Amino acid sequence: MENFRGLSVLIFLTLAVFTTARPKAGPNQKCKSGPVDLVFLIDSSRSVRPHEFETMRKFLIDILNTLDIGLDTTRVGVVQYSSQVRSEFSLKTHSKLENMVKAINEIVPLAQGTMTGLAIRYLMNEAFSPGQGDRPKVPNVAVIVTDGRPQDRVAEVAAEARERGIEIYAVGVARADMTSLRAMASPPFEDHVFLVERFDLIYQFGLQFQDKLCGIDLCLESDHGCEHLCESLPGSYTCLCLPGYRLNADGKTCSAIDLCAERKNDCQQICISSPGSFTCDCNKGYHLNDDKKTCSPIDLCAEGKHGCEQVCVYMGPGIFTCDCHEGYRLNVDEKTCSPIDLCAEGKHGCEQVCVYMGPGIFTCDCSEGYRLNQDKKTCSPIDLCAEGKHGCEQVCVYMGPGIFTCDCNVGYRLNEDKKTCSPIDLCAEGKHDCEQVCVNMGPGIFTCDCNKGYRLNEDEKSCSAIDLCAEGKHDCEQICISAPGVFTCDCNKGFKLNRDKRTCTNMDMCNTVTHGCDYQCVNTPGSYHCICPEGQLLQDDGKTCGTCKTANIDLVLLIDGSKSVRPQNFELVKKFVNQVVDSLDVSAHGTRVGLVQYSSRVRTEFPLNMYHTAEDIKAAVMKVDYMEKGTMTGLALKHMLEYSFSEAEGARPASRNIPRIGLVFTDGRSQDDISEYAKKAKEAGITMYAVGVGKAVEDELREIASDPVEKHFYYTTDFSAINTIADNLKLNVCPAESQGEVEVKDPCACENLVEFQQATMNSLDQFTQKLASMAARLEQLENQLLSRK
Repeated sequence: MENFRGLSVLIFLTLAVFTTARPKAGPNQKCKSGPVDLVFLIDSSRSVRPHEFETMRKFLIDILNTLDIGLDTTRVGVVQYSSQVRSEFSLKTHSKLENMVKAINEIVPLAQGTMTGLAIRYLMNEAFSPGQGDRPKVPNVAVIVTDGRPQDRVAEVAAEARERGIEIYAVGVARADMTSLRAMASPPFEDHVFLVERFDLIYQFGLQFQDKLCGIDLCLESDHGCEHLCESLPGSYTCLCLPGYRLNADGKTCSAIDLCAERKNDCQQICISSPGSFTCDCNKGYHLNDDKKTCSPIDLCAEGKHGCEQVCVYMGPGIFTCDCHEGYRLNVDEKTCSPIDLCAEGKHGCEQVCVYMGPGIFTCDCSEGYRLNQDKKTCSPIDLCAEGKHGCEQVCVYMGPGIFTCDCNVGYRLNEDKKTCSPIDLCAEGKHDCEQVCVNMGPGIFTCDCNKGYRLNEDEKSCSAIDLCAEGKHDCEQICISAPGVFTCDCNKGFKLNRDKRTCTNMDMCNTVTHGCDYQCVNTPGSYHCICPEGQLLQDDGKTCGTCKTANIDLVLLIDGSKSVRPQNFELVKKFVNQVVDSLDVSAHGTRVGLVQYSSRVRTEFPLNMYHTAEDIKAAVMKVDYMEKGTMTGLALKHMLEYSFSEAEGARPASRNIPRIGLVFTDGRSQDDISEYAKKAKEAGITMYAVGVGKAVEDELREIASDPVEKHFYYTTDFSAINTIADNLKLNVCPAESQGEVEVKDPCACENLVEFQQATMNSLDQFTQKLASMAARLEQLENQLLSRK
């Protein structure tokens, strides 16, 4: 509490000094110190009591009231500190006094320790930085007010601040440490260090701070009223005038000294006054002599100071006019000359062409095709055709004055020399539109004709063949073969033309041609056909005989190559494929076979168009490598539909109606969906067969198989039984036996029953042998245990 009693007195006396030390200033007189960046660093440690802080707050506001606040004059920032530092407002925050006062009234004390060194570093690095509003080349002034000893080091950081140009005032209150104050402040210490213990020191701080920031210059700060110059004196001033002026009786305003008006000059013609001086000049047309007082007349023509391009005419002192030589006229600038072009100006009287011959001179001429008349101005057109000056062989065409072109009579054309003519042969040039024969009738004239055996049509251009056969103008017994205007005779099949080339005789073709019948050739009128013995059928070639007639199909087999098949069973699958091939009539024009293997991926082993014999296909099948992975049956069906039955891989066009058959062989459940492409395959007209072995799923086989389903799928539990499937699959081999369907043997038939019983007996024998072996082993172990006891 006692610490800030002294501070209150300091604030009061400082304000008193600020107001009484300004002579001739009104109650609102502001400190005219020039641009200054001023920051107050105030101690708000816990030793400062609330009412003491309020005294400090009023102290700051009272000082601000004496300053000329503005962004271009005095900028003020306020920072409070204790154990931390907080900027209340920076140099750039406020440009008006009322805003600063409001911000000071809102300051809340920190009430902690006394870290003065930390505060000075903030002052140096932040408060006086360009970002906070510090201006270049403007003095930096800091006023530090503290009531106690710093709790950190201040000497080094204060020295660094001073080296950066910050002028520091250190004001201590009550028990403030003088050594710390001197360590902070700028030298000389007697002007910058203040310890508020006695009233006279408070007075000295206020007086010196005022003198530093607000020294009074009555010429600058008072309304002195001097018109030109104000000279400051101690506590007073005097008015002065600029050179050439004299001070008036009022002691403030000035009047120019006019030596011309006072006749204090010796100029011959003109006196030009300036304050306290004069210069001489001359009237227009005269120039000032070397004595700078007398004048002489100016002859600009004689002196060559005229700028005339051709002729200068003297008109009096300093006056001239320009003129031009004959044939030239003066330009608008009244100095340069331009040649007179009477042709360009239309001042010539020539009818057609005016020829410029020089400045003011011309002659007349005529345009091409005209000649100049005797008056040397008008022109007449030249008609070279009428004058016979053309050289044309046949026709001269007048094209205009002095212009002609040659032409030819009808049926002739102009030669390259553009003068002579040649007759036109339209036939030879192919410019006739006759279909066959063009007959030249003279220059540019033709008529059409036809070749032998043709007659000219009514359009007299095209020709039609004379068809003697169609017109009945022949004597052939059976066939008339026409050619334009002629004919030849021929006979129907099975007949031969006689020597008269008109009549025909029947032939025995079975005896006269190599018929190739496998069994017997039978004659028909003009032809023959082959027949077979009873019990055999004529094959597709119409010559050979067989027990059944082979149907042509495109067959693609999809075989499962997954890991569950096992290598030894895969060999059985390949034999199964070859048994199927053995039942087919394989050829390029008969049955075509393609093979696709699938597991986790799909691989075309060979397409439909690769092999054309059963032997080649069977050899290729036996070379197929086992893939040994997953079971992606759906992916295989997609591959078959999109690639295997494409024409690019050998499938014959759908327009030929050759059956397309797909056979799927699998031993297990598919790892992907089969529904979509099983359905699409059947919708595409492919007859689908499904063969399953072992763990194959019957529902999937049925979904793959075509209708009726019972006739298009087969299942067995053992790979060794798949040869039975091959026997039962009659894929359009012999329609009399299967009608293109799968012949499924009755599982209760004797042959199948015997096979089943045999397989069962074999399994029982193997099981009995295993039991006997296990019993013998148990007996051996029992004997070993007894011997050990």
